[in-house]
Amino acid sequence: MENTAEKSADAAPTTPTGHRGFASYVALGDSFTEGMCDDLLPGGHYRGWADRVADRLAAEQPAGGFRYANLAVRGKLIGQIHDEQLAPAAAMSAELVTLAGGLNDVLRPGCDIARVEDLLGRSATALRATGATVVLFTSTDPTRRLGGSARLLPAILRMKAFVHELGQDPGIAVVDLFSAPCFDDRRLWAEDRLHLAPEGHRRVAEAVLEALGRPASHDWRAPLPAAAPAGRAEKLAADARWVRTHLGPWIGRRLTGRSSGDGLPPKRAALLPYPPSADQGPA
Repeated sequence: MENTAEKSADAAPTTPTGHRGFASYVALGDSFTEGMCDDLLPGGHYRGWADRVADRLAAEQPAGGFRYANLAVRGKLIGQIHDEQLAPAAAMSAELVTLAGGLNDVLRPGCDIARVEDLLGRSATALRATGATVVLFTSTDPTRRLGGSARLLPAILRMKAFVHELGQDPGIAVVDLFSAPCFDDRRLWAEDRLHLAPEGHRRVAEAVLEALGRPASHDWRAPLPAAAPAGRAEKLAADARWVRTHLGPWIGRRLTGRSSGDGLPPKRAALLPYPPSADQGPA
């Protein structure tokens, strides 16, 4: 039987710098990949690191020669990503797939980490079977910037080791965000402290492109310039605002079994030419 993965790799074009070029890309995941809290696009969607990666990869192809889909929806658990996004993504047979998921599970008390690993591993294996290059991620370390998050660390470390184990497959690239201290800086995060700010998305995009062998446009690991420390009153006011505006509603959704992504479609459900033409509307 013909090896689809080998055929795809052998037939893949290369960029002028000698790196493999990708003519199609599908992104799977939750709010991290949807692009929550990045700049807003004209159609009302967030831009996000995946769109930024698509911009760079599209520039390597002839006009109209690159296609992109983003199936990610905020709030999704790994089981939902597996059940709702995997089959459509596999059917698209894209040359590149990014897969990020499991952190929403880890945030919930009583998370079955073995099940999370099983579903993530099965998803990565199924995507590799289509011949795609697959990009996986380790989580950032929340304990270095969020008080009360130490309970999450054992699961996050276990997931980190599992993702690196999957990365032994030469067709899987791992973006290790856990080991990048720049993400300890709250300026890379939105006011809700869970989603990346535009600068955070910009750095994740650069990290993905680096993992794919692209030359760096900047050092995504570099710390931001030092800022004046906030005073105690300012910190207390910010914490109170965060509890009222973000933590309280998040706890309320958990208690009622709701998700911020309930009823929301993916922002780019079909593998279409990218950047979109004027008659297609915004991405």
